[in-house]
Amino acid sequence: MAAPKTSFYYSFLVLPADQRRAIIAVWEFCRAVDDAVDECDAPGALPADVAVAGWREELARCFAGTPPKTPQGQRLQPFIREFDLPRQAFEDVIDGVAMDLDHPRYETFDDLFEYCRRVASAVGMICIRIFRCTSPGSADYAMHLGLALQLTNIIRDVKNDLERGRVYLPLEDLRAAGCTVEELAAGRVTPAVRALLAFECRRAHDFYQKAVAARPDADKRRLVAAEIMRAVYGETLARIEQRDYDVFSSRVRVPKPQQALIALRQWLLPA
Repeated sequence: MAAPKTSFYYSFLVLPADQRRAIIAVWEFCRAVDDAVDECDAPGALPADVAVAGWREELARCFAGTPPKTPQGQRLQPFIREFDLPRQAFEDVIDGVAMDLDHPRYETFDDLFEYCRRVASAVGMICIRIFRCTSPGSADYAMHLGLALQLTNIIRDVKNDLERGRVYLPLEDLRAAGCTVEELAAGRVTPAVRALLAFECRRAHDFYQKAVAARPDADKRRLVAAEIMRAVYGETLARIEQRDYDVFSSRVRVPKPQQALIALRQWLLPA
């Protein structure tokens, strides 16, 4: 099973084969759940609420030990017992994706926090089982890192999300920066847009720092794949800042050779 071509590609590669297969199976399952909402307008696609309900049923089959109906469920099921994967974390992911059905905007950061916890930090809770982490502190690390990664995604993808009618940046933050949704949709880095995105970048940096502070020494080597994710997404955030917060003219990316170098550096760090 090949690793997906995502920003997580190099973090997957450093894992032992059994962990890599498990992570890819989890990634494919969660990706399919997310696509159920994001691609519901595609020809022949099920209505989003019906599709999400179908994935809830598939998850139940996976954990009940009955044969799953989808390729994603079939690949995931063997790893549930092998790594003692937490069902609640998968339920949280589905709940988070379902929020996109009726939460196109978020009034406060507390509201957004819950979304990020479900769609990102919950995945981290699954990953630390696969990494065979032993320290309770790894859960705090996973929580903070998930929030940081999702916030980075939200900042980077402002333009694409607006095109789908979604605004993840808290409306209270827009008001504090003197920015409107219409100003964001115009796709220009005005002083208000710059102030807004700078604030959100600082918030993401704060969660990256909290993740590092929470990272237990006992699991440091087990978390090397997650540390590669942290470093690659941290570089994405830095590039957004270097571009003076222009997330509109083109998607901010870390080139594959740079990602590989980042991964190598993390791999070579002393345990």
